[in-house]
Amino acid sequence: MAVYTDVSDEDIARFVAEYDIGRVVSFKGIAEGVENTNFLLHTDQAPFILTLYEKRVNPDDLPFFLGLMDHLSSKGLNCPTPIHGTDGVALRRLCGRPAAITSFLQGMSPRRVLPHHCAGLGDALASLHLAGQDFENYRPNSLSVKAWRPLFESCGAGTDEVMPGLSAMIASELDYLEANWPAKLPAGVIHADLFTDNVFFFPGQDEVSGLIDFYFACNDLLAYDVAICLNAWCFEPDNSFNVTKAQNLLAHYNRTRPLSDDEIAALPILARGSALRFLLTRLYDWLNTPEGALVTPKNPREYINKLRFHQKVTSPGAYGIGDA
Repeated sequence: MAVYTDVSDEDIARFVAEYDIGRVVSFKGIAEGVENTNFLLHTDQAPFILTLYEKRVNPDDLPFFLGLMDHLSSKGLNCPTPIHGTDGVALRRLCGRPAAITSFLQGMSPRRVLPHHCAGLGDALASLHLAGQDFENYRPNSLSVKAWRPLFESCGAGTDEVMPGLSAMIASELDYLEANWPAKLPAGVIHADLFTDNVFFFPGQDEVSGLIDFYFACNDLLAYDVAICLNAWCFEPDNSFNVTKAQNLLAHYNRTRPLSDDEIAALPILARGSALRFLLTRLYDWLNTPEGALVTPKNPREYINKLRFHQKVTSPGAYGIGDA
């Protein structure tokens, strides 16, 4: 359960009094998420989300995240909107933690990803990239290619305990990616963590009803964000790749924000890099999360299998786009 900081009734009442959002009716912890403490907050006016930012989030990054959500919302993207206090300030402190209240989004994450979900995702991701083009703040991706080797080295000898030979496999992949990572592709604001639990739909509808959890958002290659989604949305539970889902994602992204020929050609290496990035962060958490922790780390083996798939891809045609 992702509630790390206890908040009393008195604490929440004093905090909400700093806003013009009505009187607190109820609040309860939200189990989803792994980085922050989240509460569903109901006032007599509307529901909201209250987030306390925990130690893994750099407080210096919070103005970027909240400013980005304000900006994207003003551009018509359906995402949480930070609520500003009566003094105009959105980022405050509660129980010794930085904290903010955001609007509540209707909808739910798909329990089973179908091709039409990937089509809606493609439209929404492209719209996000276009809406972020004139966002003036800048945050480099702290988990891009330059960060992968230090992260790998911090895992130490435990890597081969997860799977024999994994250390050599990762070292070889790092050598390849560092030597071949594309640099001259269109860049801008990316979400960088658009997994299925961060995308809402209304049941039975194809269109995305909202995007949430912008706390990994940063500036990087736009097509890298697409590759993250290929990994997060287009594999089946048995680790087989579903090209129909990929075709839908890419076709709908492409009709809203056309991918350049260079971006399409780079998809295989970007997908490899995305798979390695999540393999490494899951590996680190697997080896370093203490027993009895509130959050259960995700098994890195899923991304070992995804990386192996992308290593065999020789053209973007394997993803249903470009040369077959």
